[in-house]
Amino acid sequence: MSIDHAQLPGRVPALMDIFASPTIRAYSRATGIIALGVGIGCILFFLLLPTLIVLPMSLSETDYIEFPPQGLTLKWYSAYFNDPDWMTATWFSLKIALATTATATVVGTMAALAIVRGSLPFRSTLQALALGPMIVPHIILGVALYLSFAPLQLTGSFYGFLVAHTVLAVPYVIITVTASLQRFDPTLELAALNCGANRLQAFFLVVLPNIVPGVAAAAVFAFLASFDEATVAFFISDIGGKSIGRKMFEDIDFNLTPVIAAVSTVLVATSLLLMGTLHLMNRKSRSQ
Repeated sequence: MSIDHAQLPGRVPALMDIFASPTIRAYSRATGIIALGVGIGCILFFLLLPTLIVLPMSLSETDYIEFPPQGLTLKWYSAYFNDPDWMTATWFSLKIALATTATATVVGTMAALAIVRGSLPFRSTLQALALGPMIVPHIILGVALYLSFAPLQLTGSFYGFLVAHTVLAVPYVIITVTASLQRFDPTLELAALNCGANRLQAFFLVVLPNIVPGVAAAAVFAFLASFDEATVAFFISDIGGKSIGRKMFEDIDFNLTPVIAAVSTVLVATSLLLMGTLHLMNRKSRSQ
């Protein structure tokens, strides 16, 4: 087929007009958005798939973990809740997580106030050091904490776990509360100070009520960082005090049954429940 080169200059503007039409541009934009959404959905599904298959594996009737499950039963959940070793580890982790939530929220909120409101020298360096436990691999922290706690006989103790998990949870609190403080209008705090309030009164009466959603989110993150933590717990646990994460490691090595999947499902459900509650609280606070 021959091409009439004399007609090309007239055809190019016509083709450009077609591709520049609002209909074609809208179609191209919609196609790109759909393709991007499908790609992101596939990535999220791939990331969530290991978590999603834990639930059916916890309902299997066989004495070993398999997927797809052969039959459905709740006996492994019953075995978990009726096993004294599992319950001891669960309550031990729950007590540590609640105590860690309290201490990490207080310490992290104070640190965030110092970083955002204070005029500290080397503030960026101090902030980097405070966030260090989030960056350093937990296995390194576990070894370091074990070497520090062993001479003090803190391995396996409630206070040893409390110190270790507080160190791990404080960075999450600092990041979350710092974001809330940066969105808070500082002139409201200055107005309270001008009206006669001291720094403590201004914080509890003006600042804290406005950053409650951020502090609540920080508390949830601190709880989950402690309750779900397994790597550091593997190093600082002993027969006197064992977290649920250490108990899961032991059963994976010596007694791998669908009870592990049942415990994992309980942990996932706890995380989803807390995050869902936090989301509802944030929506309610925005609507008021």
